[in-house]
Amino acid sequence: MQQVYKPIQKNPKIGLFSLTSSPKVMPPLPSLLFLFLLLVTMAAAEPLRPGFYSETCPPAESIVRDVMRMAMIREPRSVASVMRFQFHDCFVNGCDASLLLDDTPDMLGEKLALSNINSLRSFEVVDEVKEALEKACPGVVSCADIIIMAARDAVALSGGPDWVVRLGRKDSLTASQEDSNNIMPSPRANASYLIDLFSQFNLSVKDLVALSGSHSIGQGRCFSIMFRLYNQSGTGMPDPAIEPGFREKLDKLCPLDVDQNVTGDLDATPRVFDNQYFKDLAAGRGFLNSDQTLFTFPQTRKYVKLFSNDQNEFFNAFVEGMLKMGELQSGRPGEVRNNCRVVNSPLVDVLKES
Repeated sequence: MQQVYKPIQKNPKIGLFSLTSSPKVMPPLPSLLFLFLLLVTMAAAEPLRPGFYSETCPPAESIVRDVMRMAMIREPRSVASVMRFQFHDCFVNGCDASLLLDDTPDMLGEKLALSNINSLRSFEVVDEVKEALEKACPGVVSCADIIIMAARDAVALSGGPDWVVRLGRKDSLTASQEDSNNIMPSPRANASYLIDLFSQFNLSVKDLVALSGSHSIGQGRCFSIMFRLYNQSGTGMPDPAIEPGFREKLDKLCPLDVDQNVTGDLDATPRVFDNQYFKDLAAGRGFLNSDQTLFTFPQTRKYVKLFSNDQNEFFNAFVEGMLKMGELQSGRPGEVRNNCRVVNSPLVDVLKES
């Protein structure tokens, strides 16, 4: 079932879920009206389904995987970066590739939102995928579906689970930096806040913990952990939840005078999608505060323990969470972009035709 919702209107000064933003105050959670719209309103668009391009573009999924494989050979970190696009796209007005739109004179896009600037990268990989698909099947495969397929492939190519994706999304006609700033969570977020936030998207506590396992691959910036190392909760002290040996390692990676764009591994096996991330959390070696809090908070700790002991449980729960997140849709008019960075037609013309 596709979930449909409208943009959340909250404090535009604050950003939320990433490896970069570091707000001091959390915005209020979505209202009951928003939750009602999310869970009850049904999309008018054609339902998402497996094999959506089996007739119109049979090689679509193999083309996406081939380009992702080449990107991984060229730069292993790039696939982890592309995988995160699904999170940053779907949470902001649904899975509609609004994330990929460049700014225009009339629109501030989402790439420079607080949770994305200096954090999200490898947009050129999606450009390469789109170019290959346009050569094979012009005007058929949406950028929104590319994000979903590429995220799946990033996981599978890194040693994680593979799964059948449901496709048929349309690309948005606009983007909103303000909506992204208001919705995406910060690395300072604690488990209690994240549980409440994810629940607004019909994602359970188990989904939250499993999807946080996306940090099994990739890296985060020193910017995201400076407060943990030197001023946790305004104490002027490091986060006591950090294991001392790991804190010493982080202190060397991110001293007070460091270039805060320096990156560190999110877990001990940053190129392999596995359950090491959860083992690290259980040992006090989580890189981000929003990760480590999953072990210190009782409601999420049981799932961290479960996934740290059983990789298959983690894989199954992660796939379920990715599929549920991929169902989020806005119900707004859309198109299949020729170039993922720009819309095909002026917004007014398309709305007149819808």
